Amino acid sequence: MVSCKARKKVITNGAATTTNATISSPQVVNTVKIATTPPDLTLIKNQLAVIKSHQVNFDTFAGRATTKLDIDGNSNDVTLNIRISRDKKIWVSITALLGIEVARAVITPDSIKVINKLQGLYFKKPFSFIYQYASRQVNYKTIECLLVGNAMPELLTENSSIKSDMGNVILSGNLQELMYSLMLGTNMRVTQFNLSNINEGQALLVNNSNFIQATNRLIPSQIDILSTIKEKKIQANLRYTKVDFDQQLDFPFNIPERYTPAN
Repeated sequence: MVSCKARKKVITNGAATTTNATISSPQVVNTVKIATTPPDLTLIKNQLAVIKSHQVNFDTFAGRATTKLDIDGNSNDVTLNIRISRDKKIWVSITALLGIEVARAVITPDSIKVINKLQGLYFKKPFSFIYQYASRQVNYKTIECLLVGNAMPELLTENSSIKSDMGNVILSGNLQELMYSLMLGTNMRVTQFNLSNINEGQALLVNNSNFIQATNRLIPSQIDILSTIKEKKIQANLRYTKVDFDQQLDFPFNIPERYTPAN
C-alpha cells in the first residue's frame, strides 16, 4: 500500500483478484486404561491452532482510514490516523476537511484520554468508560483485534462450537452471558463477528472485507463496526488507504494548559 499505487492482491473469502491500492488419534494399549483425548476435542484443538496461526502478529501498527464515524447519531466523515503499540496503547488522530486535526485520543488497558482541539476541551477516564457503548466483555485487546481484523482471543477456546459452512469456518458459543458467532473465510481470517445479549440491548457487530496484503500480512481494508448498549451507539466504517507494520512510531499526546475538562 504505497503512494505510487502499486498493484496489490485483494482477497475476498479466499479468492484473489488484483486491484489498485494505496495501501493423531488417541491410542488404547490392550487392557491398560490410559487417559485419552476425545477425537472431537482433538479436532477442535487442531482447528483452533490453524486459526490462531493465521492471526496477524505485530509489534506496531500504523494505518490511515477514511471513516464514517457516528456517535449517538452525530455522524461525520473523517480520516483516522491509527497507531498501535501492541498490548500497550492505541493512538488516534482525527482529521476533518483540509486535513485539519480536530481531536486526538490515546487508549491504554487502563484509561482513555481525548482532546477536542476545536473546542479546547479534554477528558480523562478509566477504560471502563467504554462500557457506556460496549459490553463489559470488550477489553483493550478487543479493540486492537478489531482494528487489524483479528479474532478476540477469548473466543478461540475449546468451549466453542465449530462447524464448516460453504467453505467458511464458524465458531459459536457463550462468553459470560453473551452469545457469539465468529465466521472465518477460507484464508482463516475473520469476515464476520457478532457478540450480543438481546435482553440487555447489547450488541457488537463487525464485518471485514476486501482483504489486502500489507507487509506480508493479510488484513481487511474495509472494517465496519457497530457497538450498542441500549440507546448508546458507536458506528465506524473504516476504509484503510495506508497500512504499515513494525515501524518506529511516536505517540505524541499532551493536554494544553488552556484546555478545560469536558462534561
